[in-house]
Amino acid sequence: MGILRGLLGHASEADVEEVERQLERVLGEGERVEQAYRLIRDFFVFTNKRLILVDKQGLTGKKIEYHSIPYRSIERFSVETAGHFDLDAELKIWVRGMEAPIEKEFGRNSCVYDVQRALATYVL
Repeated sequence: MGILRGLLGHASEADVEEVERQLERVLGEGERVEQAYRLIRDFFVFTNKRLILVDKQGLTGKKIEYHSIPYRSIERFSVETAGHFDLDAELKIWVRGMEAPIEKEFGRNSCVYDVQRALATYVL
């Protein structure tokens, strides 16, 4: 069921230790993963210092972009929930110095609220 949920755009909480192993070359000294959420092949990773958006690209997912955002640079964020005829929820994050927000789509029954709660915890 986990693969099906991922294909349908549902985010799920990821194993922190597993994500930390995958990011060992990206994390700074003394930095640790505190929460992580998987969205299809991508990740939202909350560390004790920053938010890392992991974007796996291409068919094989070997090309990976690590978008690092210090919490102090996040100006605001919003969640738009799924409606009756709208099948997905949307999270927008406005980062200082960027004109447009970062946008991510979540499935109807995803943990968009968990990601939003984590953002609120680290940013506010």
